[in-house]
Order: sequence, then structure tokens, then C-alpha cells
Amino acid sequence: MSVPIVRTVDELRTIAAEWRRSGASIAVVPTMGALHEGHLSLARAALQKADRIIVTLFVNPKQFNSAADLAAYPRTESQDAAKLALLGAHLLYVPDAVEIYPAGFATTVSVSGISQGLCGTFRPGHFDGVATVVAKLFLQTGADFAFFGEKDFQQLQLVRRMVQDLDIPITVVCCPTVREADGLALSSRNFRLSPAERAIAPNLALVLIETAERLARGSPVLPTLAEARAAILAAGYRDIEYLELRGETDLQPMTSLDRPARLLAAAWLGETRLIDNVRTSPVFSEVR
Repeated sequence: MSVPIVRTVDELRTIAAEWRRSGASIAVVPTMGALHEGHLSLARAALQKADRIIVTLFVNPKQFNSAADLAAYPRTESQDAAKLALLGAHLLYVPDAVEIYPAGFATTVSVSGISQGLCGTFRPGHFDGVATVVAKLFLQTGADFAFFGEKDFQQLQLVRRMVQDLDIPITVVCCPTVREADGLALSSRNFRLSPAERAIAPNLALVLIETAERLARGSPVLPTLAEARAAILAAGYRDIEYLELRGETDLQPMTSLDRPARLLAAAWLGETRLIDNVRTSPVFSEVR
């Protein structure tokens, strides 16, 4: 059993058009490959929602700030295809950079507001790269549904805003962050962690969850965030890019917890940058 692989827009559109003629609905799961259980959970959710699913695998050079980071990103197409075949995915779309950005390509999709701050501060141009490639993938697949995980929460909100603003006829479906048993959010970057770093890594999630609970119970925001930063560093992380409380729908900074919010963080463990977020609200409910 194998999953069909296509590499060009023409091939992709020919298959999607056949599905459309049969009356099938289509879902897309955009990825950069190196698939883990988080990605596979999105594919499973897509299979429950749509008649046909397309998983895309494209390591997008426009969303990397470092050539070294781009070169080091894992590329595991054959393993990814095998995992998707076992799930029953219907198509794997694996374009190369020239297929996505042909000679003379001159257009950038930029989403203001939601892309400022957080990862947008530390990864300039990253979200323009995300918005541009995701817009292209939506148009190329013509999908009815698109599935994204909550771990990349700023990215999720950016995609939602882009779809709304550009009237793209697709429904964005978000799925919960998938975690290891010890709480570490699944990420393709986790493979870079040494055994010692892997033992430290779950502390980011543990501190965020504890902090979200404290905020929900009324702890003052700024002192509580300061204590959380200190706890993350004390656990062995070498640097914190940001640890902020933001409004869940608009990602605006919050200094008091008066509506549903996300506690978002990015921190460096050795040479690996990890991100995570958890939900909190004034009346405490289970965070995820």
C-alpha cells in the first residue's frame, strides 16, 4: 500500500478536478515534512471531515531566517509517505521550490497586525513566507478544509485572518497540540535535542500550564510572568525570546486576564528553539 505522490500543480489540479466531478469534498494538511504524531493527528481529523485529503510536503525557504536552519531541516519524504499510506491519505503533494516559486515570482502575501510581535519580532519575514505559501497551497489544491495545529498558534491566527480578508473559500480547522507523555509539544525540531536537553525540554510546557492555572485563579499578570521566566531559565533553558499573555482571538498583549487568552512562549534549549502555548481564561478551565 502506498500513497500517490504528485510534484506539479498540473498533476495536482487534474486529480482534484476528478474528485470534484465525483462530488467529493477535499481537505488539505499543509506540512514541511518530517511527520510526527502531531501531523498525523491532523491527517486523521481531515479524514473524518472530508472525502479526500491532500497532505502537502514543502520545506518553504521563504519562512526560514537562516540558510543553516533551512539546510538542517529534516527531509524524510519516503518515511512520511509510508506513514500517510498507513493512515489512508489520498494524495501527497511534494513540489520543489521552482514549482512554488518559478522564475520571475514577485508576489508576497503579508498579513499585518496579527504577524507583529511574538515570533514575528524574532523571525522577520517568516510570516510573509508562511502566508504566501499557504495562500498558494489553498489555491492549488482548491480544498474545502485546511487543518492546522494549535501549537503554532500565531500562525493559525494569521492563516485565519488571511482567509477572511482575501475571501478564500476554505474552512480553517484547528486541532489541539499533541504532546509527549511528559508534556513536551511534538515538533520536528525535537530530534535536535540531546538526551540531556530532552530531559529538560518538558519544563517549558509544565511552567506554562502552571502559570496559566495561576493566572486563571487571579494571580497578577506581570509578576506571575516574571516568575515563569525565571522558572524556565532555572530549569535549564538558556534564553527566552518571549513569554507573553495575549488575547486568544486578536493576539493583543494583555496585562490583566479579563477574557480568554493564550500564554505563548519561545525559548532556546541549547541550539534548539522551542515554542509552545496554553489557553487560559478568568474562570479556570482545562488548558491544552
